[in-house]
Amino acid sequence: MSVSANSTQPSTEGRFGENGFECAEILPAINDAHGGVIVEMKKPMNPDTFVTLLRSSLLQWKHHGKEGVWIKLPIELVNLVETAVKEGFWFHHAEPSYLMLVYWIPKTGNTIPPNASHRVSVGAIVLNDNKEVLVVQEKRGRFHGLGLWKIPTGVVDAGEDIFNAAIREVKEETGIDTEFVEVLAFRQEHKTFFGKSDLFFLCVLRPLSFDIKKQDLEIEAAQWMPFEEFAAQPFNQKHEPFQYINELCSSAVRSSYAGFSPRPISSYFKEQLSFLYFNSNDLHKSS
Repeated sequence: MSVSANSTQPSTEGRFGENGFECAEILPAINDAHGGVIVEMKKPMNPDTFVTLLRSSLLQWKHHGKEGVWIKLPIELVNLVETAVKEGFWFHHAEPSYLMLVYWIPKTGNTIPPNASHRVSVGAIVLNDNKEVLVVQEKRGRFHGLGLWKIPTGVVDAGEDIFNAAIREVKEETGIDTEFVEVLAFRQEHKTFFGKSDLFFLCVLRPLSFDIKKQDLEIEAAQWMPFEEFAAQPFNQKHEPFQYINELCSSAVRSSYAGFSPRPISSYFKEQLSFLYFNSNDLHKSS
């Protein structure tokens, strides 16, 4: 029986292949790129059967010099979590549909990379030709009830590019269509969302529409506000991060500060495009 990531039946043969391996009564697994194995459970299994196969598998993987062991358990198989933990596995990360457990076989130091440490968020400065900035007041969150008019902000979704996230957040909160111009600055902050770090990208966008249709769920109000009025808010004057936002926004109004624009680049490892952000205006000035 061929062993692959799509199979959850125990293997009954004793061959070791390039992309995976088979051995008498072990869990199906594929090799990862770092000397370990990945087990992706699919079908229900009795905990007693699971622990027998798991112990046998660990012995075989150790014999073959494997190091990290990853077990992906769909939410339907949470009955196997306690069994794996008792055998020495620990939680690595969780998603809505599965839980990932991990184990380090060698006696040497563990080199399994930790779970993702950062969340990425964006703030959008949208300026029109009248030097007005698009601002909102939130119904919830840290700024609710302060009377503060702020720029649209939000979290970047998994698999979403920064510039697309900025465009989406503005559209969701205000109904305004925009095109991305550049990243003005970014900030790193630690111990924020459940102890994770946060990377916040401050972006400039150009409006393509102007009639506001605010989101009712999260947004109390939205409007176009003269930049001077936005910058003069007492909260903005008092707190340093907002002071810098004012300065950067002012520079964007004057076109005296060049930020970072996305350029598509091909990936070395995958057949897909990614984006490199850089100051394209100044790139070739010295040449």
